[in-house]
Amino acid sequence: MNERQILLGNEAIARGIVEAGCEVATAYPGTPSSEILPAVAAFADALATDTAVEWCTNEKVAFEVAAAAGFSGKRSAAVMKQVGLNVASDALMSVAHFDIAGGFLLVVADDPGPHSSQTGQDSRSFAMFAKIPCFDPSTAAEAKEMVFDAYELSERHHLVTMLRPTGRVDHCRQDVELGEVIATERPAQFKKDIKRWVCLPANVRTSHPRLNEKNRAIREEFEQRYDKYNYELPAEGEAKLGIIAGGVSFAVVKDLLDSWGRTDIAVLKIGTPVPLPLGKVEDFISRHDNVLVLEETYPVIENQLHNREAVKGRWNGAVPSAGELLPEIIEGIILDALGESPQSPEDDLLGKAVEELGIRPNPPMMCPGCPHRASFLAIREALPKGIFPSDIGCYTLGVNQKTVDSVICMGASATQPSGFYLAHKVDSNERPIVATIGDSTFFHMGLPGLVNAVYNRHSFVLAILDNSITAMTGGQPNPAVGSKLRKGDEGRSVDIAGVCRGCGVEYVKTVDPYNVPSAKEFVKDAWDHAREHREPAVLIFKHPCMLLRCEQERIPVAVDPEKCIGCRYCIDFFNCPGLRFDEQNNKAYIDERFCVQCGVCIAACPQNAIVKQEEGAE
Repeated sequence: MNERQILLGNEAIARGIVEAGCEVATAYPGTPSSEILPAVAAFADALATDTAVEWCTNEKVAFEVAAAAGFSGKRSAAVMKQVGLNVASDALMSVAHFDIAGGFLLVVADDPGPHSSQTGQDSRSFAMFAKIPCFDPSTAAEAKEMVFDAYELSERHHLVTMLRPTGRVDHCRQDVELGEVIATERPAQFKKDIKRWVCLPANVRTSHPRLNEKNRAIREEFEQRYDKYNYELPAEGEAKLGIIAGGVSFAVVKDLLDSWGRTDIAVLKIGTPVPLPLGKVEDFISRHDNVLVLEETYPVIENQLHNREAVKGRWNGAVPSAGELLPEIIEGIILDALGESPQSPEDDLLGKAVEELGIRPNPPMMCPGCPHRASFLAIREALPKGIFPSDIGCYTLGVNQKTVDSVICMGASATQPSGFYLAHKVDSNERPIVATIGDSTFFHMGLPGLVNAVYNRHSFVLAILDNSITAMTGGQPNPAVGSKLRKGDEGRSVDIAGVCRGCGVEYVKTVDPYNVPSAKEFVKDAWDHAREHREPAVLIFKHPCMLLRCEQERIPVAVDPEKCIGCRYCIDFFNCPGLRFDEQNNKAYIDERFCVQCGVCIAACPQNAIVKQEEGAE
């Protein structure tokens, strides 16, 4: 009997990638996919495989690196979250037409809800758009098994295959069977063939019809050969309802029906939604009078039906058109489809527990001692009338300090200031502009915007908040750090200041964000330079992330109640978990449970009411 282990869904996917003989695995971190690549490295180390495992500067780079390994005959994998696929989509649309030599697996983790994304998009729609097959797992164990089938399908038809887990599959835990590594014995052999590897328009005229033929053949395979992913759980007797469910929605439906003890509902599970095994689905619909479709996040199964008027789904409002299909939501949808009422009123158990414990939930905010908080304070106080574009990740939390005015997507903090500058320039108007971007995001997609601003001479300050980590996604390294994932594998750090100077930026200075008074003067000076010289200026606010647990000077603080006037400036514009406000006494105070004694808040009080305490003082 093979060994079994309880794994995170993302770890199960990683284990499948290594066992399947993947030799080149790349990724850019993003919730809910971030744990996959580190787990690939850990399993590769444990199983002593030669797998190359690398974080890349962005998802497009990761996709293209893995694609070229596939061109060379290797099994490869590129991993990302759903919005990362937007970045990689240009390459995906081209490579989808290629006759790939090896097996190429694209893992895209979707975030229905969303919980940690700027969009609630569905990557299965992208699979339809690119005409590549998609596997949609409902459990961690199934996700691992699908990795093997995705590679075999990729090699049989010479195209990219997609595995699309959603957050609850990525982050569930399940007992998973472990296997041995498949000995692929595929030496890298790139055979030159411009008709195969160069996306000339003339070649697309033959590759596109070939891609269509691959889709027709794969659809037929999904009808005939993948019953382990596409199967029916029939009702006992006549079914009152037929449910077509894909992904984690199937697992939720099965749990609900088991808990209710109902056997009068038939379920058709679909694990390969693109291309849809249409014959199997339409046969199920023809045998049931009342059919409901449950899938996340878009109506991908619904939209492939020839006649969706025969089903209840998103098209007619039976299923919400946005948001995550949580168990309680699916329960209500099923009961509505049956024309039944809940057997017992829903109890808000969580709400009651929170009330009994006296817990006051806090909105998302930066960690205590986060250097970004100090950077945002310095920027706002230096140029209070400025425009502040920013980026996704920890920086978005700068909205709590009123120092983030606009966020679009990764890297847009380096392009938006150009638009704000030009909009005011054509009116012969001038307004300070300070954009904030993280170190990892700067390498991800910030560089093109900065080069564009240098080329076109746009006046603004780009503040790069360098905390030596990709913090929001769990602490991955980036090019500025230089470390790599596999044991014994060495990288090389890339100097951010040198990169900026190489892009043509003449004003590049490094700032200690904890020294707020000094940082404020740097911000003013950088803006003066940008305005006078008609060019961008760069400030690098450099301090390690608190998640790195670096040793730093401890500065105990207290609020002097005699000086505190209850203006709430420290609460509204500094926004630290270590600072609280006593509404009854109209005074701020230090919450020792969260304060890390960084001492930065001393600079945040306009009344000088936050003061340094001597060690041991009460």
